[in-house]
Amino acid sequence: MIFRWLTERRRSRLLETPFPEDWRGYLEANVKAYRLLDEEEQQRLRDLVKVFIAEKHWEGCGGLELDDEMRVTIAGSACLMILGREHDLMREVESILVYPSSVMAPEHVAGFFDGRARVVDGPTAVLGLAHHGGPVVLAWDSVLQGAKNDRDGNNLVIHEMAHKIDFIDGEADGTPPLESSAARRAWAEVCAKAFLARKSGEDTFLRAYAGTNEAEFFAVASEVFFEKPKQLKRAEPELYEVLLAFYKLDLAAR
Repeated sequence: MIFRWLTERRRSRLLETPFPEDWRGYLEANVKAYRLLDEEEQQRLRDLVKVFIAEKHWEGCGGLELDDEMRVTIAGSACLMILGREHDLMREVESILVYPSSVMAPEHVAGFFDGRARVVDGPTAVLGLAHHGGPVVLAWDSVLQGAKNDRDGNNLVIHEMAHKIDFIDGEADGTPPLESSAARRAWAEVCAKAFLARKSGEDTFLRAYAGTNEAEFFAVASEVFFEKPKQLKRAEPELYEVLLAFYKLDLAAR
């Protein structure tokens, strides 16, 4: 209780300071979903971004000099996911490591995408990694491309942050922390059906990577929910509704 009070007090003081104008410019230019929000939502997103940047550990890697544009762009995409929720949904995210481009993952990778160790044939170039209890690793060029293009259904930040949300209740299994048994039943029924359809090779709205495993299904579905909400709602209305019930942000209505 005391820790939460101190956290809220620190955040309140932080939000008393004006949001930098250049930061607003980065959101407008680099986070295309920002334009879909009304004035009140844009203000809330700016507040979330300010807190997210202040509370996470940031590090430029591979010779990258991390700057405010990078932080704001990454935070802007991540905070869309909690615009209808609270900061606590991002509690698994502590450190964010940003590389200029793709990262060479070693042969044995712990926490690779879905948190389970995998063996690959030698070092593999990857765009992002989400480690259970560890950092989020992102390739800046892919972050920027995904954030600025809101029509391709690909957003690296949303994908990796979805994995971190998935980790909250244990191993990444494609089921985020849900509020009730009824919500869990609805999630299992709808997502299992959509995942098996994608896994079996059926022509579904989600890209083929969603059929890799349940964790990747949730991450890809989250990308599409925020990037192509109207199309997802038309193509797979039941999937859209369970994602809407979780994220509590109806961008398809815009």
